[in-house]
Amino acid sequence: MTAATRQEQLAAIFKAATVIPVLTIERLEDAVPLARALVGGGIRSLEITLRTPVALDAVRAIRREVPQALVGVGTVTTADDLRAAGAAGALFAVSPGASPSLLSAAQRAGLPFLPGVMTPSDVIAAREAGFDTMKLFPAAQAGGIGMLKALAGPFPQAAFCPTGGIDLAVAPDYLALPNVLCVGGSWLAPRTLMAARDWPAIERLAREAAALGDREPSGPTPTPTKPCAR
Repeated sequence: MTAATRQEQLAAIFKAATVIPVLTIERLEDAVPLARALVGGGIRSLEITLRTPVALDAVRAIRREVPQALVGVGTVTTADDLRAAGAAGALFAVSPGASPSLLSAAQRAGLPFLPGVMTPSDVIAAREAGFDTMKLFPAAQAGGIGMLKALAGPFPQAAFCPTGGIDLAVAPDYLALPNVLCVGGSWLAPRTLMAARDWPAIERLAREAAALGDREPSGPTPTPTKPCAR
């Protein structure tokens, strides 16, 4: 698979997602019912963060038991993380930031990769490495909607999945931007519901998130910019 093909595959997964739930799974036995609840609510693209010892086993379990789910690995910060994600069967990988060595490793890997960026310099570095689809993180702290509008001018080919500080209330305003493919968020699987194993409640949150693609933004309509390559 060429780098261009990997970018096209990643863009297709993210453009169809609307919301990518950012999932931290503490108990392996929760992985499959959680994925089933999210998929049942209409959310198929899932990011499992490498923040717990069971994360990679959770990816394997979901890939095996919930074939409708498009499972990726998040919190990727090293080449070893990339290799582990691919070995676990992840369909894509996501980083919170991107060093030159990580971008180089991602170029060599066979896994579609979403590098994290926060500044224009980060965007330039990612694009020089061949990545036009990126994660703006942490989105709220980086300037949120204002930053994404500003980035659209000098980087018309760049597309983003903003993550960090986004919830159901503000997500439609992000999704209305021409350079946003989807948003990421942890609100679909909050700690309280995960601890209670309240899968029906998580499925309801997934349904609300899946419906965001049909909602109008609450704020002013952004001025159109040159379309992104998606």
